[in-house]
Amino acid sequence: MRCGSFRWDLGFVALADEVIEGDTHSIDESLLLALRNPADLSDPIGPGWVEEMGRDFTALGGVGVLVLITLGALGYLLLARHYRAALFASIAVPGGILLSTVMKLGFDRPRPDLVPHEAMVYTASFPSGHSMMSAVTYLTLAALLIRVQPALRLKAYLLILAILLTLLVGISRVYLGVHWPTDVLAGWTAGASWAALCWIVMHWLQRRGQLEPEESSSGTE
Repeated sequence: MRCGSFRWDLGFVALADEVIEGDTHSIDESLLLALRNPADLSDPIGPGWVEEMGRDFTALGGVGVLVLITLGALGYLLLARHYRAALFASIAVPGGILLSTVMKLGFDRPRPDLVPHEAMVYTASFPSGHSMMSAVTYLTLAALLIRVQPALRLKAYLLILAILLTLLVGISRVYLGVHWPTDVLAGWTAGASWAALCWIVMHWLQRRGQLEPEESSSGTE
C-alpha cells in the first residue's frame, strides 16, 4: 500500500504541474465540448432525463449527502461496537474534506467558461471538490466497513460500490459543465491518495492494538 499511495501522490503532482503550465487546456476543451450538443452548447448530449440523472449523481458528492453518509457509517460502527474505528472515521473523513478546501484555495483555478453551468458553483475549480470529497468519503468509509465484514463477497461489494459512486460523481461534474476533466481526475487522484493513506494508518494502528482487529473472512464466502 505504501508504494501504491506514493504513485497516487506522484500522479497528482504531475497532473497539477501540467495544469499550471496550461498543457492540458486543449484536451480539457475537447472532452468538455464532446459532452455538448454542437448546435447548442447550452444543451448537454442526451435526452432530458439523462441531464436530470446527472444532477442526481452530482448530489451524491455534495457536502450534505456526504455528511449523512458519514453519520450513517459512524452509527453502524458504533452499533457494531467498533468504537475506535468510528473515532478514526470521524477524523479521517472531515480531514480529507478540509484538505480539499485548502487545495482549492491554493490553486484557485477558474471554472470552465466554454459552456453554461448546469449546477450552482461557489468555489474554485481545481481539484474538483465533489470528486475529491466523494473519493475521500466513500473509499475511506468502505475501507473501514470492509474491516468489520467477515464475508469476502460483502467486502468486494462495498469496495465496488464506493468506486462506482466516486466515478459517477466525477463524470457528472464534467457532464454538467462545472469542471474541466483534469479537475475531476485531480480530485479522484487526491481523494484516492487520502483513502490509501488512511488505509495504511489503520493497519499501523491495528498492529499497535489501538484499533479493533479486522474480521477474518471464511473460506466459503
